[in-house]
Amino acid sequence: MKIQTHKEHFTNPLYLESGRILEPYDLVYETYGELNEKKDNVIVVCHALTGSHHASGRYEGESKPGWWDPMIGDGKPIDTTKYFVICVNTIGSCFGSTGPMSAEYPSDKPYRLRFPVVTISDMVKAQRILFDRLGIHKAEAIIGGSMGGMQTLAFAIEHPRFAKKHIILASTYATQPWAIAFNKVAREAVISDPAFQGGNYNPEDIKNYGFSGLAVGRMCGHISYLSPDSMDKKFGRNYVETDGLYELFGRYQVERYLDYNGKNFVQWFDPLSFLYITKAINNFDATRNYDSLEDSLSRIESEVVLISFKSDLLFMPKEMKKIHDTLVKIGKKDSTKYIEIDSDYGHDAFLVEYDKFSHFVKEEL
Repeated sequence: MKIQTHKEHFTNPLYLESGRILEPYDLVYETYGELNEKKDNVIVVCHALTGSHHASGRYEGESKPGWWDPMIGDGKPIDTTKYFVICVNTIGSCFGSTGPMSAEYPSDKPYRLRFPVVTISDMVKAQRILFDRLGIHKAEAIIGGSMGGMQTLAFAIEHPRFAKKHIILASTYATQPWAIAFNKVAREAVISDPAFQGGNYNPEDIKNYGFSGLAVGRMCGHISYLSPDSMDKKFGRNYVETDGLYELFGRYQVERYLDYNGKNFVQWFDPLSFLYITKAINNFDATRNYDSLEDSLSRIESEVVLISFKSDLLFMPKEMKKIHDTLVKIGKKDSTKYIEIDSDYGHDAFLVEYDKFSHFVKEEL
């Protein structure tokens, strides 16, 4: 599989949904496979909150592959012997595309809290501008899970003739209060940490000394990504062997898991990007700027495949089912499909339980 990583620089202004302007800006993206002469064998993969453009394969000297490696590659469900796959790091992220720690032109100082609030629609708009520059005006499919699913739905509604098919996993048509509440706890942990310094922290200090607020925010996220059943199977009531049961700070295995993931997260993700992207997730609502969900979904001209997971507590199956039912209601029964995966893993099943859903993706492609 041929893997290439690129960065594109844009000097034309990006007009944001908020009325603000981002100018100039960069987008980092990664491609897999070969683009055909007609440039129409394209599949766009959209990443989730903490994902990046690196969706598959391994970089030289690194053992950890891209975040959806089992899905993308030669002979895999998203087959790079047939398709040219492209994954773009969203604006607001911290993996090379313009975000809050990028330099605010014409100075060399980072935006920090001066960075504009971006929406899912803004992320998608920037990607369409990139694709136009690359001469890609049609795609076979767009696929994404969680926040990636939000982008996929936004593509379907706002750019209805770009892709033939949209495959949405573990997502929603509008972020509900339950998910916003989880994000509130995580965001408050970041903002309240003295190390945040009103957004004026030194990134090197965070790597060297940690950032407990961001770690706690990640812990909160991990709880919402799993389910009671998956936690019970994974950890039970097992205690850390080296910790005393009657030590005040002794830990159960589930506590050690959260500690590890929280502290590790601080080493590779930026606090301000975390705040801006969770804000974009909270703000996502496919009915905004439209009269109703029926009105917004009526813009869709492609096939829509919705894959939910039974135990997803973050974006519940009924939210995905509502998209399907609404499409059926407005006369699009023949162009929509709803699949509910029998999984007790939780929201992160789309990143873990490939054996339960990958064949559906393969069939759709």
